[in-house]
Amino acid sequence: MKSKNFFYKSGMTLYRSLAGIFFNLGGLKLLKRKYKNDLDERLGEISGVPEGAIWIHAVSVGEVQSASSLIRRIRSKSPVPCVLSTVTKTGRNMAEKLLSSGSTKAVEKIFYSPFDYKKFVTRALDNIKPSIYIVMETELWPELFAQLEERKIPAFLANGRISEKSFKRLKRTKFFWRGVLDGLTKLMVRFEEDREKFLALGVPDEKIFITGDCKVDALLDRRKVTGPEKWEWLRNGDAPLFVAGSTHPGEDEIVISAFRIIRKKFPGSRLIIVPRHPERALMTIASALPYHDINADLLSKINPDEKKFNFDVVVVDRIGILFELYAVADAVFIGGSLVEKGGQNPFEPALFGLPAIHGPSMTDFPDTERMDAMGAAVRVSNDIELARAWEERLDPSAVSKALKDCDEYFKTLGGAAKKTWEEIEKSIS
Repeated sequence: MKSKNFFYKSGMTLYRSLAGIFFNLGGLKLLKRKYKNDLDERLGEISGVPEGAIWIHAVSVGEVQSASSLIRRIRSKSPVPCVLSTVTKTGRNMAEKLLSSGSTKAVEKIFYSPFDYKKFVTRALDNIKPSIYIVMETELWPELFAQLEERKIPAFLANGRISEKSFKRLKRTKFFWRGVLDGLTKLMVRFEEDREKFLALGVPDEKIFITGDCKVDALLDRRKVTGPEKWEWLRNGDAPLFVAGSTHPGEDEIVISAFRIIRKKFPGSRLIIVPRHPERALMTIASALPYHDINADLLSKINPDEKKFNFDVVVVDRIGILFELYAVADAVFIGGSLVEKGGQNPFEPALFGLPAIHGPSMTDFPDTERMDAMGAAVRVSNDIELARAWEERLDPSAVSKALKDCDEYFKTLGGAAKKTWEEIEKSIS
């Protein structure tokens, strides 16, 4: 292992001590209750992995989507098998859907990543014996990175990004995180803004490569097989259908208010709200209750076989269908942006020629400014501006322009998975 600075060594000693205290003084019992059905893998008991495989880690749904395009690129160019780890159950479900079923199978094994404690990480690495480790986006695990470096297993960050909130936290202890990141062979990041953040944490310039967003490649693949047919029944004839995706607390009221404004000009319009967290669905329904002119219902309560529906607002209480809903929408709103959450993915609606209408907070997606400039996204600040932006999207000439603008934007992207694998290949060949 390379010589590390004092702050890193001291930080790792403290990190390992705190982890030991947690796991030895009751922490493991708590985790056994939380993960009673899948604890073994999280303790490093991972079996059925071909030795020498490429280990890709993607914490949850979004990261799995980013990883899917990279994994398919690897499999098309390398005979080495791939395995994938996640942290969340939803991430694992998405991985099984995208990468481990039927003719789409691209990974040999999907498992839960071990807790970042020395004993569990050691056990996992002994069982997996990977030839390469690739972590997606911003999953930084000090113990795992340290052991990969000790074992001389090349480790890479792909689709690298750091949210503004995480960056402020990491910067306060950057001398420790510089040592953690030093264990990575290369860091492939999405945009220049991401590169600048890693530079500020002390990563050498020669280790950082801008390769674009792998998620775009994955979404382009999904777009080819996604049409409006599946959810067409949610429409009310030719009346407009609006979709508010990944909303957070504080946004539902604004979205519903904007919808009430636009319904005055477009009677019969419908709104689909997809909360970022499905467990908030009933709270979202409650946001519509004060308005007697709005009928709201959960998606799970609606029978698509009925010929008449008594709803104006549908609140989605399940995961994994937002992308499909964008395919049937006339105009959209991107949540997490009218509150200080850093925004949600603006690429998804734009792939269907729908400019991503968003609020001021889009720090997690720095390329949104370029999308705004190119007409692939639109910024609003309140319910009145949102209603106006929705109305503008309904004009036939605006529809044609949006299709062109979004297409031109995506011509500047794509190919991130190819570039990422090329950089990795240079380091292992």
